[in-house]
Amino acid sequence: MLLELTALLKKELGIELEFVNIGGGLGIPYRPEHEGLNLAAMATEITALFDAFRSANGFAPKMLMESGRFITGPHGCLVTTAINAKQTYRNYIGVDACMTALMRPALYDAYHHIDVLGKEDLPQSETYDVVGSLCENNDKFAIQRELPPIDDGDILVIHDTGAHGHAMGFQYNGRLRPKELLLRSDGTVELIRRAETVEDYFITTNFTPDCFTP
Repeated sequence: MLLELTALLKKELGIELEFVNIGGGLGIPYRPEHEGLNLAAMATEITALFDAFRSANGFAPKMLMESGRFITGPHGCLVTTAINAKQTYRNYIGVDACMTALMRPALYDAYHHIDVLGKEDLPQSETYDVVGSLCENNDKFAIQRELPPIDDGDILVIHDTGAHGHAMGFQYNGRLRPKELLLRSDGTVELIRRAETVEDYFITTNFTPDCFTP
């Protein structure tokens, strides 16, 4: 479609685009049963399209994309603790994180896979809404998700958050963004971003007022 538009701009207006940008770039498999993109096959087909365009039009634009999700998305997870449960029409599991740390499920109704640490091999015999603690009815990490039985204190690992956590985080209702840890290839763990503090929350109110002369 972008190449068709590029050809139309050349024909109608004489404009030769230097590049086309496909925006968000390459997707990632959010569900365990999904396979990742076959990059070699994609590259072969895309190259053929651009070669055919060049042959037909005498030029071809570059193709750009913003691949932050593809690069960082699969390499991050949100680790949170189950802190309470409620049975009201549905079974709810409350955790100590909320959508200020991962807003993608609330914003897009997006799927992020959840493992319960130490219970990965147990039958997924329960159906839960996994929810945060904000006073918003869309503060949910999962809706009607089949999971093993969850008890207070269980650790939940929410996957594929590397592009969507701190980068999309915010401080609504005074919720502070959590620390970030880096798991290195040798198994060591390093703190790379400390947790926010109350002082961080109010830091922008600490300034010298401007003086205005009437």
